[in-house]
Amino acid sequence: MNIVVCIKQVPDARDVRLDPETNTLAREGVQSIMNPYDQHAVEEAVRLKEQLGGEVTVLSMGPPQAQDVLRQAISCGADRGVLVSDRAFAGADTWATSYTLAKALKKLGSFDLIICGKQAIDGDTAQVGPGLAIQLEIPFVTCIQKIREAGETEIIMERMMDDGYDVIAVEYPLLLTVVKDINEPRVPSLKGKMKAKKAEIVVLSAEDVGADPAKIGLAGSPTQVVDVFPPPLRGEPALLTGSVDEQVEQLVKKIAVYL
Repeated sequence: MNIVVCIKQVPDARDVRLDPETNTLAREGVQSIMNPYDQHAVEEAVRLKEQLGGEVTVLSMGPPQAQDVLRQAISCGADRGVLVSDRAFAGADTWATSYTLAKALKKLGSFDLIICGKQAIDGDTAQVGPGLAIQLEIPFVTCIQKIREAGETEIIMERMMDDGYDVIAVEYPLLLTVVKDINEPRVPSLKGKMKAKKAEIVVLSAEDVGADPAKIGLAGSPTQVVDVFPPPLRGEPALLTGSVDEQVEQLVKKIAVYL
């Protein structure tokens, strides 16, 4: 089975700051990590490869340093990494990002299954996975919490819902997005780390994937961020002291002021 996992390098949520000049997340001097949801996508892809055979390719769009998360994925069992990187991609919204990834996938060739994390923690839109499937004209299923059975022609999954879950069977090729409940990502082995260190990451430019300049980056983005700002601080912090009962009484009195 030929599996592609789309992953993203994001700023560590514990150190998020806004750039007042560009109204975007400040990435200079901020530690970057693999998007947490994508770690579960990589793990599930590797498990399917171990069960059915085949190859796992990890694909990312980003600056040159995004090679770090591709190597991390390889250390966890992926076979190869591909980075789509070009200054022309800067400022891309979810639509332009989906288009660019679709062009890269078509460049790479055939695939059976694409797995994405449910969403990225820096944007939280959950749009790129479905948008990519639409660009590729293949079916997609979101919020997968469990893969019940994966065969040669179809896959049976549980889709998380507010009131339980749906059981869905879909034939390949398809795209699915996963939630954190689906698995526990493995810790890279020493052998995996050595393999990742030596791995050659394929880097593709906008020209390499045959992208239309009018459909990528800021120029190809129908939506643009006009303004971003942190919410203003309201009120002063209050420290409750005393026994638990005394603290509860104090808290009730403070809440009552707003009722």
